[in-house]
Amino acid sequence: MTARSRSSKSFFRGVEPVSGNRLRLLQSGAEFFPALIAAIDAAHAEVHLETYIFNVDPSAEAVRDALMRAAQRGVQVRLLIDGVGSRDFPAGWMGALQVRGVSVLVYRPLVNNWRSNPLNLRRLHRKLAVIDARIAFIGGMNLIDDFAPPGLDAPRLDFSVEVRGPLLIPIHQSARHLWRLVALTQMQAGQGRSGLIEPSWPTDGHVRAAYVVRDNFAHRRDIERVYLAALALARDEIVIASAYFLPGHRFRKLLKKAAARGVQVHLLMQGHTDHPFFQTAARALYRDLLAAGVNLYEYQASELHAKVAVVDGHWATVGSSNIDPFSLLLAREANIVVDDAKFACDLRLRLQQAIGHSVALAPADWQRRPWPRRMLSWLAYGGVRLMVGLSGAGRLT
Repeated sequence: MTARSRSSKSFFRGVEPVSGNRLRLLQSGAEFFPALIAAIDAAHAEVHLETYIFNVDPSAEAVRDALMRAAQRGVQVRLLIDGVGSRDFPAGWMGALQVRGVSVLVYRPLVNNWRSNPLNLRRLHRKLAVIDARIAFIGGMNLIDDFAPPGLDAPRLDFSVEVRGPLLIPIHQSARHLWRLVALTQMQAGQGRSGLIEPSWPTDGHVRAAYVVRDNFAHRRDIERVYLAALALARDEIVIASAYFLPGHRFRKLLKKAAARGVQVHLLMQGHTDHPFFQTAARALYRDLLAAGVNLYEYQASELHAKVAVVDGHWATVGSSNIDPFSLLLAREANIVVDDAKFACDLRLRLQQAIGHSVALAPADWQRRPWPRRMLSWLAYGGVRLMVGLSGAGRLT
């Protein structure tokens, strides 16, 4: 085994990559929605679609209509939405989908006073679609228009990956398994039945990749582990974009150690945020990271919703998991991890363009940050940790 192959295998700590895949990186709704709708319109047997947010807007409505068209021509269509993220899903839309033959389940439906129950932090945060077990989409993109709240001038920055290849086997199994599990827990066993369909793919793929999930059973820390392995092995460059960034001690320590050994570390985070409390908590960590030589940027062109990374120009990940305790300890998440220089270069280029539309944070400014602001950030940070602790999730390493 060569040094490169040993290193590449180590980058996938705890998960098994497979070769022979064709991957296409999709940026924001302009690339994602047409690809997803075209795949649904070409479906002839089965569609599985999971999303945290199913918004009421023209982009999401176009997906809804594609699902209904597929069901009406005899395709088995299954839509799984989250009870918090899609809590405003209209009854009229639900009824229209069901009348036209789309099966819809709500993951952990909410009850009254849901905000006071820490267990409601355990959400379906995956953004995943599998069509005919021949094409899949995995990433951070909800079914929401690029210009929906906060309504900035530029489209929301986010990514998804179109997958064709043997990686469809675990992705398809995962989608079916979660659907059956939710149907069973909601005593809708009949919804879990499905016909036999075997994954298929073109034979000209060459990309090596792994499908990595986080759940509350056998895969509690898989996504966290692959990130930690990549940080520990980085030799040249780390580029991370994370909409919500609140890592544990070990993650921060590895970032600082990488910077100390000469690795260029770049972290891209939200400048415009939909959760000011969470941004305030994350800023509690900035001073220490900047002092260690980590480069921090806040994206200003639009809302940053991406959850992606590139390490040493060949390792990359795209998915639904933020680098925070809610994603890494509580929610159901799905990422794709890739070992391919061409794919990683494409993602890195797009992130570099985003950094060009960002504000670089100056270490001196954060060293002089007024103590009331620092105190507010640490209080918010403590509040996040308390919420996670009350949920019974444990803590990040």
